[in-house]
Amino acid sequence: MKLNDYYYINNEEKPLDNLVDDGGFVKIFRKIAFVGDSLSSGEFEALDSQNNRSYHDMFEYSWGQYIARMCGSVGYNFSRGGMTTKEYCESFAKEKGFWDKDKACQAYVIALGVNDILNSHMEIGSVQDINLQNYSENKPSFMGYYAKIIQRYKEIQPNAKFFLVSMVRHHNKGWAKKELLESHKDALYALANLFENVYVIDLYTYLPEYTKEFWDNYGLYGHLNPMGYIFTAKVICSYMDYIIRHNLKAFKQTAFIGTPMYDNKLDK
Repeated sequence: MKLNDYYYINNEEKPLDNLVDDGGFVKIFRKIAFVGDSLSSGEFEALDSQNNRSYHDMFEYSWGQYIARMCGSVGYNFSRGGMTTKEYCESFAKEKGFWDKDKACQAYVIALGVNDILNSHMEIGSVQDINLQNYSENKPSFMGYYAKIIQRYKEIQPNAKFFLVSMVRHHNKGWAKKELLESHKDALYALANLFENVYVIDLYTYLPEYTKEFWDNYGLYGHLNPMGYIFTAKVICSYMDYIIRHNLKAFKQTAFIGTPMYDNKLDK
């Protein structure tokens, strides 16, 4: 065993070169919130005998809860099928108590954008839409609302870590235009550059395209099946583990997040 192997970054390693099954370093977070839409909610589609489709959020099957169980951590589903950044900010989070300080977490994994950009055709906007001093004055664009989510949780838990999840590539060309997927990814990187302690889980770049064979095995109509959500949990958890391992010093005070012992000078 060489301890140096655990200190120094392998610059050749890509984010998903090594999948973890036991949570890896994500175990350092004892409370994690998963902010998202149907895919973050373990949603399943069903068809009845008349081919009527129904949708069911089953949180215990969500990739977030699989991650929480892998890590032995508390995991909150701050999510619902069909969720948008706009609805989350304007009504949903408040109605569900997701801004409550007793639900403050050490880490927030945010996976929003499909319903905003692809389904509702919301303007993506830019960092110019964000008021860093007063989030209530953010412009009503995807970037404005997304930033507001980050800003509000930073207000609740100032030293929390944030992981922003990009959308994946899909073999079905009707899924989304490449330009929209790339614009979403670029927006997340812009947010990560704007705010401290914010990282991008770039599935668009580093996760292979979801092929027809993938959906035949891991899909159930338009969403995932139970195995698909486990696969997604492994992917996102492994990416988070990669981020932590490649930024060890940034995570050294994780245990002190939300306590008076956190020393902001160490982050400089």
